[in-house]
Amino acid sequence: MVSIIVAASENNVIGQHNQLPWRLPADMKYFKETTIGKPIIMGRKTFESLGKPLPNRPNIVITRQPDYPREGIIVTTSLQEALMIAGTFDGEEMFITGGEEIFRQAIPLLVQRMYITRIHATVTGDAHFPEFDPKEWNLVSSRLHPADEKHAYAFTFEVWDKKTKTEKEGIQG
Repeated sequence: MVSIIVAASENNVIGQHNQLPWRLPADMKYFKETTIGKPIIMGRKTFESLGKPLPNRPNIVITRQPDYPREGIIVTTSLQEALMIAGTFDGEEMFITGGEEIFRQAIPLLVQRMYITRIHATVTGDAHFPEFDPKEWNLVSSRLHPADEKHAYAFTFEVWDKKTKTEKEGIQG
C-alpha cells in the first residue's frame, strides 16, 4: 500500500523555509510510530530539512542529482523508481513523506491512504499540501488533540482511504 503521512495547516501549509512551522511533539511521536520499520520516500529538500536519515526505516530520497551523497539513504531519480525500491522491503505499507512536488505527483494516481495531521491554525508558508477531492476519499478515523502546554495548536489525526471504483460509482454490492 502506498500511503502519505503529512502535517498540514487549515490553509494546507506544510513548510516554511524548508522547516515545519510548528513544534508538536505528539505529532512527531505519531509520525515515528506510524512509519517505524517501513520504507519512507521523500524529496531531497525534505531529507535535508531532517538533517539525517530517520532511524529504523529505509530512507529513499528522490533527487535530480545522481551523485547526491548516499550515507544512510537510498538515492533515486524518480518517484516510480523510489516506489519500486520501497516495494522490495518486507511489509505491506510504504510512506511518502514529502515534499509538495512529490505529493502532487503521487496523490492522483498512486496513493491509497493518507495520514493527515490537520493543524487547526492558518499559518504562513512556502510549501503546501495539494488540494484533494474529499469525494474521492473516505475519512476512516479522526482523533482530536487539543492545544496544551506542549502544543501551541490543536490538531486532528485523520486517516483517509481512497474510495474504490464501486464506492465512487455509488454501486451497492
